[in-house]
Amino acid sequence: ALGWLSATTNLGVALGPVLGSVAISLGRRDLMPGPGTLNLGRAMPGIIAAALCLLNIFFAARYLTESREPLADQHAASKRPTSRQAIWRVMSRSSEPSSRLIWIYAIAIGAYQGSFSVLALFLNARFQVTEQTIGYFFMYIGSISVFTRVLLLGRAVDWLGEANLSRLGLVLLAAGVVGMPLSGNLGMLALAVALIPLGTAFTFPCVTALLSRVIAPAERGLYMGMQQTYGGVARIAAPLFFGWSFDSLGVSSPYYFSSAILLATIFLGFGLDQYARPELAAAQAGGAEKGNRN
Repeated sequence: ALGWLSATTNLGVALGPVLGSVAISLGRRDLMPGPGTLNLGRAMPGIIAAALCLLNIFFAARYLTESREPLADQHAASKRPTSRQAIWRVMSRSSEPSSRLIWIYAIAIGAYQGSFSVLALFLNARFQVTEQTIGYFFMYIGSISVFTRVLLLGRAVDWLGEANLSRLGLVLLAAGVVGMPLSGNLGMLALAVALIPLGTAFTFPCVTALLSRVIAPAERGLYMGMQQTYGGVARIAAPLFFGWSFDSLGVSSPYYFSSAILLATIFLGFGLDQYARPELAAAQAGGAEKGNRN
């Protein structure tokens, strides 16, 4: 289910930049009939994005309902930790499975998305990609990501399990990121970039699925929020470092750093295999017990 949810997000990643490129072209046109002129220029992408956000607000207000049962959670609510306690617990008890999964998510997404903060500058410097053509780059990534999450992710989870698949995803993501500066032409770049959506599809949904299993049902919303909180902090801090690296150490340096950080997070995931697919393990145990009784 998380794979399908993220697939729709990546469909937006595929279509959004293309829409942005079209909006740039529309912004240069005169929208005022008659002798007057009205050119929205570079404001047009922001205007279209704001309109889509308003449409999302209307959709959420109309169709999304609360899924939690308040009566069933009243007793658990009295024992549920506060947000401040949860934030501190992740830092002070980093060896716990939930904390390790949150750190994996935050560090990996910071390294990946932080390096992409200078992506447009990198592609322009190395491959002469402009604002008119960068949309095709994101459409390529988004298309592979949607295909992977819709058709491959479920089968891969059944085959390897979430823990193993998340580690494979980190390796693929690191390989794709480091492959970008090593590419000498667009063909090699396309091969390297193809690994990135595979890596993200195999990593982040699996980490989130594992996190949902290692925490109590009454605390899932809290800890899912903690995951996004730490991820958000990483998204803020990482671009500062990668921007400095781009300016001071060279246009390729952010991607070397990013790849090394991604590979380092693999060690945080060791030992989490026991939390993958507990339903299957329980079913197998139940079947064995039933066989012994017979």
